[in-house]
Amino acid sequence: MLAAMSVTPTSGPDRDNSGGAAVPPGTPLRTGGDSCPGALRLHAADDGALARVRLPAGLLTSHQAGVLARLSEELGDGNLDITSRGNVQLRGLSGGCGGELGERLREAGMLPSDRHERVRNTVASPLCGLDGAGHGDVQSWARELDRLLCANPDVTGLSGRFLFGLDDGRGDIAALVPDVTLIATGGDQTLLGYGTSASGLRIAAGHGPRAAVLAAEQFLETARVSGTAAWRVKDLPEEHRPRVGPLAHRLAVAGIVSAPATLAPPQGAPVEPGQVTGPYGHTALSVAAPLGRLTSAQWRLVVRTAAEYGAGELRVTPWRGIVVPGLPTVTAPARLAALADAGLVTSASSPWHRAGACAGRPGCAKSRADVRADAAACLAHQRTGGLPVYWSGCERRCGHPGGAWVDVLATGDGYEVAVRDGTADGTARTVTAEESAAAVTAARRTT
Repeated sequence: MLAAMSVTPTSGPDRDNSGGAAVPPGTPLRTGGDSCPGALRLHAADDGALARVRLPAGLLTSHQAGVLARLSEELGDGNLDITSRGNVQLRGLSGGCGGELGERLREAGMLPSDRHERVRNTVASPLCGLDGAGHGDVQSWARELDRLLCANPDVTGLSGRFLFGLDDGRGDIAALVPDVTLIATGGDQTLLGYGTSASGLRIAAGHGPRAAVLAAEQFLETARVSGTAAWRVKDLPEEHRPRVGPLAHRLAVAGIVSAPATLAPPQGAPVEPGQVTGPYGHTALSVAAPLGRLTSAQWRLVVRTAAEYGAGELRVTPWRGIVVPGLPTVTAPARLAALADAGLVTSASSPWHRAGACAGRPGCAKSRADVRADAAACLAHQRTGGLPVYWSGCERRCGHPGGAWVDVLATGDGYEVAVRDGTADGTARTVTAEESAAAVTAARRTT
């Protein structure tokens, strides 16, 4: 029997992002249920229903990616949005398409468990095994972790925002501050920790996925005892956050030996667009979606590149991009040029690199402006990039990046532009939409 579908008005369809920042003092605790959208519980936006299809570790076969393209064209508005967790959103859906959407996702293997579909939030180092860097096969960890999650009825209590991170040792995923993180260290060892703490545990790599599930179970118990209805580890007051001591005991009961370890501050960088040279004469292509959105035609071109020239798979990244592995090095430049001609971001020097925007008007009733159109007009006047920049239609700033970034906030009379890093924010400057290009260019050059 098919699970029931629903279309629910939620409070942030694009908030598939934590920013990795700590909760500021005085932030109110969660008091209601998590309304994060999914593939079975759709969000009612102004431009139609929205579905978020979770892709653990961003992994897709070319066949599955083709199914998403068809769904966007036949049921939605023909676009595919990539979120800051490497998931894909379909917009402009009719309210009555939920049953068909769910059935087609099941047939393609993208919905292995209806009960678990919103808790399958896993990000993994996208370049694992492709460039010779890092340690361990975190892609296989991701598959095993997803299997364990879907087999565990207890973890259905996790919110749709709880995040697992699998880092192959380069630090790119650890920098996102997931709720539960596994970091490969080489020598068949991995570090396990909660994203808000420098204290962790060292365990055998083969136990990593099972240990991550046990850590999530401990979080649920801690949140329940604290009475805070927390969605994420950082939502818990410091005195109620889960500790690695009790986690070590929990692992021992499950037969997993651990030792205390310190998690160093992550130094890794996000995947940049361009060619990624690998071993054995193969190259991966890394591209980014302009403002996080691809048309179905652009998406299909990426899919054809993977199917006809690559290894038949895609890795959707938490930086709103896609990695296509396995191209012969000799053919890679021409394929990358074709993707650039189609409007994808293929160079780190592009002003569109690390630029994003929320849904804005007409998709979101809370937005004060068509921020995507204004962002595109602004970026068309720039020649180079710089700091990440993000256009927001209201103060919720749905989907904004973490770390230092340029905040471009719609005010109704223009935009407020400021450099923010979560601690010491720069002075805001209010400009008209026409003046925003110069203001954003100057702000992105801030170091």
